[in-house]
Amino acid sequence: MATAKKVPAKKAPATKAAPAKKVAAKKAAPTKTVAAKKAAPAKKVAATKPAAKKVAPAKKRTPNPAFMKALTLSPALAAVVGDKPLPRTEIVKKLWDYIKSKGLQDKLNKRMINADEKLRAVFGKAQVSMFEMAGLIGKHVK
Repeated sequence: MATAKKVPAKKAPATKAAPAKKVAAKKAAPTKTVAAKKAAPAKKVAATKPAAKKVAPAKKRTPNPAFMKALTLSPALAAVVGDKPLPRTEIVKKLWDYIKSKGLQDKLNKRMINADEKLRAVFGKAQVSMFEMAGLIGKHVK
């Protein structure tokens, strides 16, 4: 029985000592790299901040007046969005208002629009992708 007590006593200290050394080695390495990382970006940030301030106030972006030009609508498109001449951006907004009010967006694939009778006259087909929609409008405006 005495020999059985000595054998586990020898194994237990050896297994406890090995993980303690590994943990200590892991803790020491990150502290050196963190200190090095903190020092390097501080210099880069200080160097780039003045350059960013000089670039930002260059020019303010002005919208292209061609987008705001009122266009005359075909009778098919006027039945959906109204009779008044509108810019292309407003035509697309009013089409989306019409689509959402009638619930014409496909339930499974929200990118697809299911055309009703009025929209079928504008699009020329029963289902259209939202990305095609703006291109198809071009045929109905002057």
